[in-house]
Amino acid sequence: MNLAKSSSVDFPSEEKQTITFTDPLTGLGNRYRLRDKVRQLAAERADDPAPFTIGIANLDGFKPINDLFGRDAGDEILCQVAHRLSACMPAGATVTRQAGDEFAFVLPLVFERTGAERVGAMFKEVLSAPYDLGDRHVRLSASFGFAVYPFAGEEFEELLKSAETALYRSKRRGSGKVTVYSSEIAKEMQRATQMEQALRNAIIADEIDVHFQPIVNLSDDSVVGFEALARWTDADLGVMSPAVFVPLAEERGFIESLTETLLRKAAAAANAWPKELFLSFNLSSAQLTDLRTSQNVLSIISRVGLDPRRLELEITETAVVAEPETAQKIISDLRSCGIRISLDDFGTGQSSLGRLMDFTFDKVKIDRAFVSRITKHPASEHIISAIVSMCQGLGLEVVAEGVEEFSEALKLKALGCGLGQGYFYGKPMNRAAVKDYLATRYVEHGKDYRKAL
Repeated sequence: MNLAKSSSVDFPSEEKQTITFTDPLTGLGNRYRLRDKVRQLAAERADDPAPFTIGIANLDGFKPINDLFGRDAGDEILCQVAHRLSACMPAGATVTRQAGDEFAFVLPLVFERTGAERVGAMFKEVLSAPYDLGDRHVRLSASFGFAVYPFAGEEFEELLKSAETALYRSKRRGSGKVTVYSSEIAKEMQRATQMEQALRNAIIADEIDVHFQPIVNLSDDSVVGFEALARWTDADLGVMSPAVFVPLAEERGFIESLTETLLRKAAAAANAWPKELFLSFNLSSAQLTDLRTSQNVLSIISRVGLDPRRLELEITETAVVAEPETAQKIISDLRSCGIRISLDDFGTGQSSLGRLMDFTFDKVKIDRAFVSRITKHPASEHIISAIVSMCQGLGLEVVAEGVEEFSEALKLKALGCGLGQGYFYGKPMNRAAVKDYLATRYVEHGKDYRKAL
């Protein structure tokens, strides 16, 4: 059954329709209004089918606003969003509120991708202006997904699902993105679903591997620890990058299972190292919004038998932005048990200095974007020098990531940077290779690796 045929249903009386089809908070139409507007539009064009577009907008970072300023502030923002969208809708268009911070619209005069992208860019700009909450102003961005009838679906449910798929892709690409559904996007999402199932199966079968990259003391090049890095090779999909499958696990809600597998294997490997070496492990942004994280981490290393004082958890600045109070609680709980916390990719966020004031860290990792240019661009050298000096004043250790050349190592050492990590000191290696690497390094430094175990 297509959209035009489904329009033969009897619509309720005007009074009942107003109650049933209206969102009580914003005064906009609701999801039922969206459904019927789409069906009516398809019916009107049944004799001479012409494309039209539906779209969905979702506010980025709305939940922290509710958490920080309260439900009333969140409702006020939603009302302001509704007003802005109503004011800028093209002729004949309809805007509705679906649920929560999600809005939808029907655009009868938008016939193709370019037009949808143009409207999306305009909506995006309108919603990015500051929101007035009386004694404060807040900024939000919005992500958009569009679907063009009949190419993205002939029935309402199918068309809406296509718009949701486009929105989901926008959210995966970051905040403030606009996506129009296409067959290519459908294939991409199908591949993501295939990858999700393969990854879930790999976790169950214990097929996810861990490799380790050495971290060294720049003063004498001695090994002080290793960072654990996820590795996965699928029989059908091939070698998969952690930059792809780790975010997928976050998005699909099974990052906890993946983390448990990786941390368990990494901690077990670390138990075979000399006791003075630490294990560095990355926490995902999703885990810093879940208060169970600290207990889960402690439970895993307890079962393996790894001393918490030998574990260092790396987090990024973006990971603590979503729910800062929850993140602070998790960090405090972990540090109280002896686990150290490292701020990863320092210098690439929008307010790194503020994070150092708001949270308690033990270490800062300078992003490789600065390290790779330290010998070629004076600005990078000055930035690194300033970071090192600041961290020394704050009592924080500093690690330079992405050290690939001897000249970079020399420059970092001259600037007083304490630790380094990168291909110059060693590529990520499996558990067996780590033992050989350590044996060689300990001999070079006059130590007996076997006695260090």
